[in-house]
Amino acid sequence: MNILFLHGLESPLTTDKKNILQKYGNVFAPALDYKSNPDMIQTLFDEYHKKNIDVIIGSSMGGFTGFYLSKLLKVPALLFNPALPYHATEQNIPNIDVVHHHLIQFVLGIQDDTIKAEDNLKYILNFVPRENDIRIHLLKDLAHRIPATVFEAEVNLFFKC
Repeated sequence: MNILFLHGLESPLTTDKKNILQKYGNVFAPALDYKSNPDMIQTLFDEYHKKNIDVIIGSSMGGFTGFYLSKLLKVPALLFNPALPYHATEQNIPNIDVVHHHLIQFVLGIQDDTIKAEDNLKYILNFVPRENDIRIHLLKDLAHRIPATVFEAEVNLFFKC
């Protein structure tokens, strides 16, 4: 299995989280500079569409990017506190003509002051096609940063589906 991990604005994948993901397959975790590349979604599609990516996992800005990239690559996504309703850097969203029905699992922290869970919920309800298998996990004690224990529990749940 090939897993593409997309980190947040300035938070690369940690070793402990990479080790968790490697239990499930080969991990691609590119260093991403969202601020200097407003076409990050298209750039990632161009780089990874022939690498047989099976799943995308993203956090914060990587969750925003992963949401759209999963549609382009037609693969499931696990998104932690995705920056869907607002994001710190401008990103162009490629035209996505094909509706693909796949699993999207959202993990939202109620204590997140950076990307508020209620704003993400509104976005999900208004803009995520109902044809997708949507799972939303609201974690009452989770803030913006994802502890390794929470990351591992959510990754395990995702791969059991």
